[in-house]
Amino acid sequence: MELVIDRLSKQFQSKIAVDRVSLRLTPGVTGLLGPNGAGKTTLMRLICGILKPTAGTVSFDGLDVRTEEYRAILGYLPQDFGWYPDFTGLDFLLYMAALKGLDKRQARRRSLELLDMVGLADVGKKKVRTWSGGMRQRLGIAQALLNDPRLLILDEPTTGLDPKERVRFRELIASLGRDSAVLLSTHIVSDVEHIAGRVLIMKDGQIPFDGAWDKHEDLERFYLAQFGEEADHA
Repeated sequence: MELVIDRLSKQFQSKIAVDRVSLRLTPGVTGLLGPNGAGKTTLMRLICGILKPTAGTVSFDGLDVRTEEYRAILGYLPQDFGWYPDFTGLDFLLYMAALKGLDKRQARRRSLELLDMVGLADVGKKKVRTWSGGMRQRLGIAQALLNDPRLLILDEPTTGLDPKERVRFRELIASLGRDSAVLLSTHIVSDVEHIAGRVLIMKDGQIPFDGAWDKHEDLERFYLAQFGEEADHA
């Protein structure tokens, strides 16, 4: 099970957002750090097939990013996922499950299971517009998991979560990383430090650091020393 990114580039007019990035991701949690404008979100959108690359390729176990088979194994939580205010949480997940091709019985079972997993079972029949921002973010996490993805892409997933919710999220993602390749982008270094076995640091469209860091060294200090960017605290 392997995601292969080969010399991937994306250029918007005169700006090169992703610059000849090559990576291989296998099961486990990989953290993606970097300042605003580094190219993290563009890279994730390329991996998800939302953007067409200027050059290079993305594949998973030989499946091209443009195919239905690739999308069937993919789970994605963007920074701002689209939710419907008049849907209940359960209705939203059932709708997303239908879009992902789950049959009705499977969709209902999986939706209820995920509402419980992210701590929303007691409000699943209430309209999403009545929920807090953190609750909506947990719903976004749930929708990304509907199809039991083998490749999970999470862009700033802990936005809006309080410290207790963030710890719960870390535990969930760590467990998912046992069987799936998980790429987690965040400004919050502690999210990566607690659960990622591998760290990518992106700057100016490239990845100058790829690997593990000395566990005896604080990751935030390492990040600051290497790249001169203040990281967020949690």
